[in-house]
Amino acid sequence: MMTKLSVVIIARNEENTIAEAVRSSLFADEVLVLDSGSTDRTCEVASSLGARVLQEEWLGFGPQKNRAVSLARNDFVFVLDADERITQALEKEIMTILKHPEFEGYFVPRLNNFWGYDIKTCGLYPDYTIRLFDRTKARFNDVQVHESVQMKTTAGYVKNHLLHLAYNSIDAFIEKQNRYSTLHHKSKNKMKAMVNPAWTFFKLFILKKGFLDGWNGFVISKLYAQYTFWKYIK
Repeated sequence: MMTKLSVVIIARNEENTIAEAVRSSLFADEVLVLDSGSTDRTCEVASSLGARVLQEEWLGFGPQKNRAVSLARNDFVFVLDADERITQALEKEIMTILKHPEFEGYFVPRLNNFWGYDIKTCGLYPDYTIRLFDRTKARFNDVQVHESVQMKTTAGYVKNHLLHLAYNSIDAFIEKQNRYSTLHHKSKNKMKAMVNPAWTFFKLFILKKGFLDGWNGFVISKLYAQYTFWKYIK
């Protein structure tokens, strides 16, 4: 008997992205959208496509995803963000895994798309994260941002990536990174604020071969360096 699967999505004001996220998940036995106070049509759109939509106040990224996972009807879950898509190749691989899961969790590669360009440099690919797992054996750490799944056992790896529509414009990138740097700020440190951004740029553009993506690689490396700067001055 195939293991049943719930795809879990947290959302707030995602009416422009939620439809394709839900559609890419409809192969699962359940699609659960946990909304945190949307004022647009996010809930209506998700519900119309067959998702089970629930409401909860915002708890922070880690706690919110744990809450969403706890509300799923099945123990095996795939956690998807509203701006991500499960590709057909990944869907087929997931369905094969569910026939006989060998691991309690699986790292999934993610292909990040920046303003229309798939980026495989700057250390952004394969960008492995655990997304498919048995919720009774794993959970997200309770952090406000940059959450990750924690497991006591070894996780497996899937071959096919999910698609992350990271940013549709440079303005969107700056706005999100500014917000994240506030949530993930470090202790103020003038020396690190001066040195670490330069190292971040060098690492992404040179060591992680961002230069192979030309201007886009330069812009991405520069903006991540700026994000590093913000973390140490806020």
